[in-house]
Amino acid sequence: MTQAKAKPRRENIFEPKWLAWEITGRCNLNCIHCRSSSTMGSDEGDFTLEEARKFIDDITSFAQPVVVLSGGEPLLRKDVFDIAAYGTSKGLRMALATNGALVDDSVCGKIKESGIRIVSLSLDGSTAEIHDDFRKQPGAFQQTLRAAELFKKHGIEFLINSSFTKRNQKDIPNVYKLAKEIGATAWYMFMIVPMGRGEDLMAELISKEDYDEILKWHFEMELEEKDMLVRPTCAPHYYRIVQQEAKARGLDFERRNLKFGTGGGKGCIAAQSIAFIGSRGEVQPCSYFPQSAGNVKKQHFKEIWENSQLFKDMRSFKDYKGRCGSCEYLSVCGGCRARALAVSDDYMEEEPFCDHVPVKVLRDRKKEQRINE
Repeated sequence: MTQAKAKPRRENIFEPKWLAWEITGRCNLNCIHCRSSSTMGSDEGDFTLEEARKFIDDITSFAQPVVVLSGGEPLLRKDVFDIAAYGTSKGLRMALATNGALVDDSVCGKIKESGIRIVSLSLDGSTAEIHDDFRKQPGAFQQTLRAAELFKKHGIEFLINSSFTKRNQKDIPNVYKLAKEIGATAWYMFMIVPMGRGEDLMAELISKEDYDEILKWHFEMELEEKDMLVRPTCAPHYYRIVQQEAKARGLDFERRNLKFGTGGGKGCIAAQSIAFIGSRGEVQPCSYFPQSAGNVKKQHFKEIWENSQLFKDMRSFKDYKGRCGSCEYLSVCGGCRARALAVSDDYMEEEPFCDHVPVKVLRDRKKEQRINE
């Protein structure tokens, strides 16, 4: 019998679809979990407006990702809207990540004029007491709600990012409800990665057991949610839980994708479809990953994206270690590489906050047990 020829495989399936660009390191808040430990005294960064435009030209020479202008607090940079307008003129979908404190009617007008398509706001508690404690800034909660009202008034689409540790994990359902009430297009539930000031929160990280229970709650909520797009972030094993829960219930569950998101049904996508560019040009797999793959002031972004050893490593799933390397859900999860690096000092190691024991590991344990009996 003649065997059918296999279809040729694409050489490079990894394309940048979403870039977070730290256009300033300065910030007007002092949040407990800040990955860059930003303050008003932090380094501004060294991208001039001309260099920023040059970098946008570099990006658009080979890709058309969503570009999120972030910080620090990007609204502290006076030319933020010049950068956004230039990206828009080059055909990019530009977005803005702000804490909301500096938003007013004038800022909203400039957001629309520059072509920014969507804005993200941070909301880490359903009350001022919880949110302001997390943000270490009295009044931050009211500033976020005020920004949301202004965005609605000016017809600006916005999403809510919420970060959680043990100190606010019981408030998760309430934060979700509030995000919906204030008119968010989407709600992203972030599970903290201990970076920057977040390193001091190791004892506050949500336990493995609670982690899975929270993700199961999210699955239940997502089944019922019809109006707002929802997605756990920095929680790659949610995609394992989705498959497990859907299979157990006989459900044909298909997640919706945010039109400004990265798409696909996969967990950790650092260096696969997303990347982070620091205020001095360093390219990292994601904003929580402290190692650099290269600098866009010294190399073309395309060269870094396609040829850096760090990015190649993270795309080599067969070389993942521990339970991740043996897991039947590797192709949809992958574990958080930044969290593995933070906890074990090895980004190829297993996800330290996943409680799943792969089938292969169970089989090997049983085999070893029989041999030892």
